[in-house]
Amino acid sequence: MTQDSDTYDENLLALRSGGKDALAGLFLQHRDRLRRMIQLRMDQRLSQRVDASDILQEGFIDAAKRLDGYLKDPAIPFVVWLRLVVGQRLIDVHRWHIGRKKRDPRAEQPLAVMRNAAVNSNVVAMELSAHITSPSHAAAAAELSLRIRKWLDEMEEVDREILVLRHFEELTNNEAAAELGLTKGAASKRYIRAISRLREIADPSAGEL
Repeated sequence: MTQDSDTYDENLLALRSGGKDALAGLFLQHRDRLRRMIQLRMDQRLSQRVDASDILQEGFIDAAKRLDGYLKDPAIPFVVWLRLVVGQRLIDVHRWHIGRKKRDPRAEQPLAVMRNAAVNSNVVAMELSAHITSPSHAAAAAELSLRIRKWLDEMEEVDREILVLRHFEELTNNEAAAELGLTKGAASKRYIRAISRLREIADPSAGEL
């Protein structure tokens, strides 16, 4: 049995024996990762109106309401399910405060990723460039951020998601595969390809990821 399977089973055992009290403990355990997910996917206009903590609180309430349904048919790992619940809450908040655009390109892509809010490429690009370059090289970081942003916007959405899920949100390969509806092998190959391309874009003398 893999480590992911062990964690999956431990979460289910805890939830079935402890119910919503166990959910509260597990939610607290993953709170930082969930907050990270929200920060990477929140529209900048929304971030000026809503705090991530509010979305987390509402997301927990949603999870508590849906827990019985999940336990009846836990088809995906608990962490993936929890992210989807909180991600749906983020989508709902986006719609409430900002509304839907006339044309949503994501609606044309039949991906499991549609169940979650889209990655904010600008935020991800700034995070990556800051990590790659030295803090003393602000101009280089800004230039690199623009290159990375262009690359992210041109990527297939599933590749962009696998990069963010693995590199920023710290999901395991199996969890990322489950969320995106990929095989474990396909998820791993896409992540390795994305990281390799990112290294090509970055200045080799600026440091490693």
